[in-house]
Amino acid sequence: MNAFGRRNGGMGGGGNGVGVRGGFGVARPMHVPPGNARDDQPVETAAPHDAIAALDPLTPLGQTDAMQRLSDRQNATADSGASRMEGFEASIHKIKEQVLPRLLERVDPEAAATLGKEDLAEEFRPIIGEVLAELKLTLNRREQFALEKVLVDELLGLGPLEELLADPEISDIMVNGPDQTFVERKGKLEMAQIQFRDEEHLFQIAQRICNSVGRRVDQTTPLADARLKDGSRVNVIVPPLSLRGTAISIRKFSAKPITLDMMAGFGSMSPKMATALKVAGASRFNIVISGGTGSGKTTMLNALSKMIDPGERVLTIEDAAELRLQQPHWLPLETRPANLEGQGEISIRDLVKNALRMRPDRIILGEIRGSECFDMLAAMNTGHDGSMCTLHSNSPREALARMENMVMMSDIKVPKEAISRQIADSVDMIIQVKRLRDGSRRVTNVTEVIGMEGPVIVTQELFKFEYLDESADGKIIGEYRSMGLRPYTIDKAKQFGFDQAYLEACL
Repeated sequence: MNAFGRRNGGMGGGGNGVGVRGGFGVARPMHVPPGNARDDQPVETAAPHDAIAALDPLTPLGQTDAMQRLSDRQNATADSGASRMEGFEASIHKIKEQVLPRLLERVDPEAAATLGKEDLAEEFRPIIGEVLAELKLTLNRREQFALEKVLVDELLGLGPLEELLADPEISDIMVNGPDQTFVERKGKLEMAQIQFRDEEHLFQIAQRICNSVGRRVDQTTPLADARLKDGSRVNVIVPPLSLRGTAISIRKFSAKPITLDMMAGFGSMSPKMATALKVAGASRFNIVISGGTGSGKTTMLNALSKMIDPGERVLTIEDAAELRLQQPHWLPLETRPANLEGQGEISIRDLVKNALRMRPDRIILGEIRGSECFDMLAAMNTGHDGSMCTLHSNSPREALARMENMVMMSDIKVPKEAISRQIADSVDMIIQVKRLRDGSRRVTNVTEVIGMEGPVIVTQELFKFEYLDESADGKIIGEYRSMGLRPYTIDKAKQFGFDQAYLEACL
C-alpha cells in the first residue's frame, strides 16, 4: 500500500486549530469582519456599531469603531505556537525519518560532502530504492524526487530551512526552537509549516552555518553572527541564553540588486526624493542612514552605492559581511571575534583605523554601535568624502544624539561641544527609513546637517513622508512632501555638475 495513503492525524491541521496566521505579530486593523468571528467567540457577542452607539449616543462613530477594535484585540487568544506540517510534506517528513538512519549506514559522509547536490542525488537514488524496499514502502515519481531532495538538503544543506531560503517572497526567517518557525512575507509575519527533528538537529544546522564562515557557537560562546553563501545575514543564539532552544534569525537579501528607481516604483520614496538621493550619492555626500531593525537600512545603502563612480576605491567594514556593492574596485572587510582564550579579536574600530592606510576613496560601515563612530567621523572629515554608514534610531535628530552618545561612551575624552562640532562638520545628510505597521518600508525623512548654532546642531529637512489615512485593507496612505527649501549642500553638488537637477528635485 502506498505510504502516502495513511495520514497522521496528529500532524494534520484540522483538529487542533493550528495554522498559518496571516500578519501575526504585525499591527493591523483589528476589526473582525462579519462571518470571520473566531470559533471561541460567538458572533452575537460582538455588538454592531449602531448597538454600541445606542448605548452612548454622544460617542462619535469613529471612536466607537476604535473602541470595538481595541476590545477585539484584548479578547483575542493567541494560537498555539508550534508549526505543523500537513498532507504531502508531513508524509515525506515521516518517511525521511525512517530512511535517513539506514541511508547513513550505507554512505560515507566524507565522500558525500565532496559531491554537489545533483551528483549526490544521482548516487543516492539506487540506495534510497534499496532502503524503501526494505521498509516495504512504494513511492510514485513525485514522492521519490521530494524524498531525494529533503535527504540531500539534510546531508549537504540546511535541512528544513532550504525550502524557506529558496522562496523569493520570504525576506526573514525566525526559528524559535525546533517546534516553531516564523517567516516574513511581504512585510507580514506568518508561521512556517516546517519542523526540526529535535533540539539536537536544529543545533547541528546552526553549527553548520557558523562553521562555514569560521565562526563557532556552543555553550561557551552562545551568540554568533554569520552569513550564508548568498550573503544573507544570520544570527544564532543557543541555550542557556535562549530558553526555547536554539534560535536562528536569517535576514535574506534580494538576488537582484535594488536601485533607487526601483524603490521609487515600490512607493518607498517619491521620484523627486530618488533624484535627490542619486545626486547625494554621486556628489560624495557623507551620508548616515538611520532606522529601526528591518526597516531597510542595508537595502538603502546598497542602492546608494550604485551611484558611486566606478573609478573610486571603496572599502566596506562590517561585523558580518552583507553589503553587495556593484563597483569593480570594492574590498569588503569583516571583523573577527575573540577565540576561546579571549584573544585575537579584531573590532570594527581596528578595521576603520587600518582602512585609512589602504588608500580608500570611500569607507562604508555596515553599522556603527560604539566607539568606532569617532573614527568614522574622522574619516569623513579628513578627505574621504562620500563615506556612508547606518545606525539604529527613530529620527534624524535622535541619530545625531546617538552619535554624540556613542563617542562619549568610548574611552575618548573629548568635550561634548567638540563632538557635536565634529558631527556637524562631517555629516552632510541623514536618511531616515522606517517600516510602517502595514509592513511597507518608506523613506520618512531626508535631512541636511547645516552646522552649529551655539551648542546645538542645526538641521534642515528637505523631504518628509506625511501620514494621511489608512485604507480598508490596512494599507498606510500618505504623501511625500518637499519642504521647498534651497539645499545647503548644493555647493557640493555643483562641483560635480548636479546643482540644477538637485535644486529642481528639492523645490
